[in-house]
Amino acid sequence: MCTSHAHEQCEAAQAGAGRRGFLRATALLGAAATASVALPAVTAEATPSGRRPDPDSRRFTLAVMPDTQYLFDGPSIDKAPVEASLRYLLEHGRDENIVFLSHLGDLTQNGTKAEVAAISEAFTLLDRRRVGYSVLAGNHDVRSSTTDQRGASPYLDAFGPGRFAGRPSFGGASPDGYNTFHVFRAGGREWMVLALDWRLSPQGYAWAADVLARHPKTPVVLTTHELVVADDALSAYGQQLWDRLIKDHDQIFLTLNGHYWPAGRATRRNAAGNDVHLHLTNYQNRYFGGAAMIRLYRFDLDRNVIDVETVSPWILGRAAKGLNELERQEIELSGDADRFTVDIDFTARFAGFAPVPARPARPVPRMLVPGTMAYWRFESPAAGTVRDLSGRGNDLDVVTVAGGSLGWSADHHPDQPGHGSLEFQGYKSPLKGAYLRTVEGAPLNSATFEDGYTIEAFYRLPADWDASHHAWSGLVGQTGTGGAAGKTGDDPDEPLATLSLSNDREPQWAMRPLNQEGIATNWGQQTPLETWWHLAVVNDGRHTTLYVEGCPVVRNPKARAVGITSVGLPWLLGGYAYGGRIDQVLHGRLGDVRIVERALPVTAFMNH
Repeated sequence: MCTSHAHEQCEAAQAGAGRRGFLRATALLGAAATASVALPAVTAEATPSGRRPDPDSRRFTLAVMPDTQYLFDGPSIDKAPVEASLRYLLEHGRDENIVFLSHLGDLTQNGTKAEVAAISEAFTLLDRRRVGYSVLAGNHDVRSSTTDQRGASPYLDAFGPGRFAGRPSFGGASPDGYNTFHVFRAGGREWMVLALDWRLSPQGYAWAADVLARHPKTPVVLTTHELVVADDALSAYGQQLWDRLIKDHDQIFLTLNGHYWPAGRATRRNAAGNDVHLHLTNYQNRYFGGAAMIRLYRFDLDRNVIDVETVSPWILGRAAKGLNELERQEIELSGDADRFTVDIDFTARFAGFAPVPARPARPVPRMLVPGTMAYWRFESPAAGTVRDLSGRGNDLDVVTVAGGSLGWSADHHPDQPGHGSLEFQGYKSPLKGAYLRTVEGAPLNSATFEDGYTIEAFYRLPADWDASHHAWSGLVGQTGTGGAAGKTGDDPDEPLATLSLSNDREPQWAMRPLNQEGIATNWGQQTPLETWWHLAVVNDGRHTTLYVEGCPVVRNPKARAVGITSVGLPWLLGGYAYGGRIDQVLHGRLGDVRIVERALPVTAFMNH
């Protein structure tokens, strides 16, 4: 609790039940009904549900419990709210992939032996399952303004290093016992919670810096009792903690503290030029001393966000008995301070201390899977003829239009086998640019792929891509018209096959199968500019599926499609022909292109 920063008015009550809260409350009824059932011990550290966290899932949850002091105040002790929150974690550990719980201090009001013993007993619910968690001393737990060198206390007796010794996530403690660090795996990497006493001594600062130095590539969530005092403001001690530790350690990307109320947030730019998100969470001023509310920090490494939610499991679990007026207001908190999303590009944010190594180029022979009919990669500028690396003789000639040119760049998709790309500089009205065309007599020109095919390409469109001048340019396609092939079910001047980009930058595979008179079309979604993309068109001899980044798109036709109609004319890279003439040239970069005369599984695509 904050004793120096007065708050005379409670934060406005948030009515956040809603359908999601109702469903969660329903799920918790069983947990409430079995609250007295003893939990068996297990031998390995687990999720709160009793199973080990999924260390590779890119979605995981860090649970946070702030000040619980009013529940443990002299003769007024009520463990039920804390136990309800811990049971919530036990119930939902698996579906939420909860990897860790952090308490933010002021577990008790007076730090007496009886108060500490009561909350210590509550936490045995997690101890029995060997669930990873951390605690730290708030000012009320030690009843002292002294630093972490204060010596013995009931808090240290109950929550000192001995309690966590042997736990897989426990990394160690400072010699005084009041500071600890904990390491766990989630999202395929190692993370740390650095749990610091409410007042660090010089020895405490040195210990924390040493822990960070010994884990130089580990992202760190720093927890302490006092840091943020209100929105965009740090306390005097919080500023000291920032200046002496957080600012110069880029690994610390998120801090969590209690002590003050209401909840608030701040963002500071550290010495490395990166944002650090500083969060204050404390609900002791609310009904029933906050009822041991918990915050759920849901990390999603694919969406590059942390979704934050605040719930009261104790009140949710009481729903079947009927809630009083104040309880109904406190089931969930849905205001901006308690339910929000933090946007973090994790790869970019951690690049300064734990950069993701660039994927090395892969040798050509590894890309020549059985059935490879053509494989082109561009690791140097194209001059004259570009060789087909499959050895099948499907070489490419450079064709210029209106004096256009073909550039080269070392830029490439991060998962592309070859490290380089051709830079097409197409423009229409008037038409200008350069593209590639298979040589006369290339086996690809007459192939019909009756047993299936896989066509793959990497591409990137620049910021100046303009639909009025660059739309409907082809990435890969075959010349020859539907009319020339006797396929007149659609526009007879359309080519026999083209993997093109629409005016909305949607990839489109449009072609004439052997068994249809008209054009069969697969559509992808809009692909943003200045981003590398991998496309794959896969036909298994019956149906065709378009994939973007290895993911099937929604508009894949169900109609049977066999092979690709051919009249023996060349294939194009970076060009689109209409009516037998070049009509558009790609404006963008094109990386590796591969054509295989069979259907490949996603795991065999070039971006895997």
